[in-house]
Amino acid sequence: MKKQLRKTIIAGNWKMNKNRTQTADFIKELTDHIPAIPDTEVVVCVPFTSLQTAVELLKDSHIKVGAQNVHFEEKGAYTGEVSADMLTDLGVKYVIIGHSERRQYFNETDETVNYRTKTALEAGLVPIMCVGELLSERESGITDEVLSTQIKLDTAGFTAEQMRKTVIAYEPVWAIGTGKTATAEQAGEACGYIRGVIAGLFDKDTADAVTIQYGGSMNAKNAAELLDQEDVDGGLIGGASLVASDFEVIVKATTNN
Repeated sequence: MKKQLRKTIIAGNWKMNKNRTQTADFIKELTDHIPAIPDTEVVVCVPFTSLQTAVELLKDSHIKVGAQNVHFEEKGAYTGEVSADMLTDLGVKYVIIGHSERRQYFNETDETVNYRTKTALEAGLVPIMCVGELLSERESGITDEVLSTQIKLDTAGFTAEQMRKTVIAYEPVWAIGTGKTATAEQAGEACGYIRGVIAGLFDKDTADAVTIQYGGSMNAKNAAELLDQEDVDGGLIGGASLVASDFEVIVKATTNN
């Protein structure tokens, strides 16, 4: 049922890995491994320095290219930043916004996530907006409150159309790069709660149209179980996206849900 309502998206977040030569070699390996699956979009979110290489090598492929961040201003004195226009000019289609590592190490806030997401949407990019709770917040029993607050602040001022065009990645911070993973039931429950918050802010049809990924250490072994959850519509994949055979297993797991 959910495939009829919304697109399944598997996005690999390469983080700060692979130079241009390594990117070219790995993309050739990926195109040999990753099949085209109806109603499933496959994305590789590569470092800024590899974007042009990735776009050129994948221009005739079913695999799309994403960036890992974008600034909210069109241009200006923002040393080290990259604008949405710069990304679209390269041919980039997706962009990750508000990843927990950006929030933790670079002081990104819900306010800047909101600005960045609006800017991405206005430029025609598909934003993958990341939300998720800390371990202390889960242990304190306030996961729902944290997710609700993040969704409300991150989508403040959105129209229903903008919301439908935004991908949400639920990434429990305690499961990012730690080897720990939320159980399938925990992931499904959190993604379902996020969908409920969106329904309350907009309407049920809008909520049903939003792709919600799971982004906490999804890998070749647990992907099928996680993707089988009704409200988990894909994954934002970290380490496993850097191994072609593992990424292939994850992509193929979407055919079972």
